[in-house]
Amino acid sequence: MDGTIADIIVVGGGHAGCEAALVAARLGQDTILVTLQEATIGALSCNPAIGGVGKGQLTRELDALGGVQGIVTDLSGIHYRMLNTSKGEAVQSLRAQVDKEQYSRQMRTLIANQPQLRVWEGSVEDIHLEGDRAAGVKLEDGSVLRSSKVILTNGTFLRAVMHVGEKISEGGRVGEGAVQHLTGALGSMGLETGRLKTGTPPRLDRDSIDWDRLTIQEPDPDPDGFSHWLDPPRREWMNCHITRTDESVHDVIRSHLHRSPMYSGQIDGVGPRYCPSIEDKVVRFPERSGHIIHLEREGLQTNSVYVNGVSTSLPADAQEQLVARIPGLEKAKFLRHGYAVEYDFFPPHQIRRTFECRAVSGLYMAGQICGTSGYEEAAVQGFLAGVNAALSLAGEAPFILGRDEAYMGVLADDLVRCDPREPYRMFTSRAEYRLMLRHDNADLRLATKGEKLGLIDVEQADRVRSDQEKIRDTISRLHDTRIGTRSLHQRLRIPGTTWEDLQAENPEVASWEVEKSLQDRIRIEVRYESYIERQMDEVERTRRQERWQLPEDLQYEKIHGLRSEAREKLINLRPDTIAAARRIAGVSPADLSCLLVALRARTRDENLEPS
Repeated sequence: MDGTIADIIVVGGGHAGCEAALVAARLGQDTILVTLQEATIGALSCNPAIGGVGKGQLTRELDALGGVQGIVTDLSGIHYRMLNTSKGEAVQSLRAQVDKEQYSRQMRTLIANQPQLRVWEGSVEDIHLEGDRAAGVKLEDGSVLRSSKVILTNGTFLRAVMHVGEKISEGGRVGEGAVQHLTGALGSMGLETGRLKTGTPPRLDRDSIDWDRLTIQEPDPDPDGFSHWLDPPRREWMNCHITRTDESVHDVIRSHLHRSPMYSGQIDGVGPRYCPSIEDKVVRFPERSGHIIHLEREGLQTNSVYVNGVSTSLPADAQEQLVARIPGLEKAKFLRHGYAVEYDFFPPHQIRRTFECRAVSGLYMAGQICGTSGYEEAAVQGFLAGVNAALSLAGEAPFILGRDEAYMGVLADDLVRCDPREPYRMFTSRAEYRLMLRHDNADLRLATKGEKLGLIDVEQADRVRSDQEKIRDTISRLHDTRIGTRSLHQRLRIPGTTWEDLQAENPEVASWEVEKSLQDRIRIEVRYESYIERQMDEVERTRRQERWQLPEDLQYEKIHGLRSEAREKLINLRPDTIAAARRIAGVSPADLSCLLVALRARTRDENLEPS
């Protein structure tokens, strides 16, 4: 079938593709989601979990704006834990294990029930162009599906190859194929490509594990969940279990290292530094006598157990030998061996913060195709790409979040000014304003933005506004209420002070009727108040620099005084503001001064002022 059949075509049914397709349709655009297999939409290809350090904030923010990952997680979660509870709230993050089949089923249901959204099974092998603008996709069978915008979320499927020891097979995931020609087609349009690698551990049969020899890790007893809009999850939870490798395990790995595709030269792509294979751990950390392994059930109705910490592409026999040396797994039976996937990606300096390609108008990219790793990073990229594609069609201004507004803004800003040599992963350390971008306040920061987009309804937004007002009013009352010479506000700033302490010392506090969830938020706001004020001062300085826009046609090669490294980085990454240029490694304060001189001269010549 040839012809105009959609406003937006989304390619790929993973986390990025699902968010992109759903939000585009919700914003009124006729949308088609093209995927290799409809049954694998929303599949969790690797670990059975959502969230984690930095990643949990992304999912919470996505939910506050109207995305679906948090909702689907809470409908399928089986084990919740808040991480980093021994540290400050600014770096605490929620992580949930989920029932993998239920997660995918819930996502497929949302997509099936979404008006103006259709699913199309097929393999996209080229972009249909009209002039230099993306105007649809070409399928493997030669047919063309026409559209006004195209969003690519191909994950790990571009020229994908799977490795298990010396065994090599085509595919981006077990049981699925690869997309062979799209990389070349995009390359002919002037897009630069690269090669990355990811991996996954073995899956073991639950009934073959000696659970009595493992350490139990219980979930949090009363979790709030990821979604602001659902009631907190209430169900029977599952335990996680912990074991460790030892030197006997490491000896097996060393004896087979020459057969590992990562070390034999069989794999060219670079894997994620922060999620290394077990081979990498043994080689890079020879001083460590053991590494922690988490055994995580993949669902309520499956015997499959995910061996978190043993990602590997060693040959099958070597995997069986090393697992048999791990305490509790001596008799474990394999349901699936671990494997590595090598795939193509497109360095993200080639996209704008809207996720539209610089070289091809109307073409957007999101997810692992942009060099990132993780379900959460993919989901927020897909959401932002879908929102901006829809807004562009509606003739509205783009939706761009600042680094001071959301981890989502940090992610988008990082990507457009980086040239990754390894998959990008979100951490709390990447956010310089993380005191302001906490897990607990995502709705307070972003729900009104979701309302303006039309993705958060008035009732939801009013609830958030009510919470904001209660927090402000209660903090004011804390200032005005005293215990002796000290206000309750001063008392709450003392580390270790709880809301219960205030009620015990001043019974009047109990009559304020502040909900438990708000008590915690108020305590955190008061605790970090002075630090947040200092960060806000820095935010304002940065915003002034954001007003200095750097034109896309700025000729950096002609700017006098720029160092060679800075000139090369600026030409390659094309930052859109002085503030963005300042964050590029290799651009010094002296280089920024040269940029400002050149920019002032240009605006003076054109009789312009900074926007």
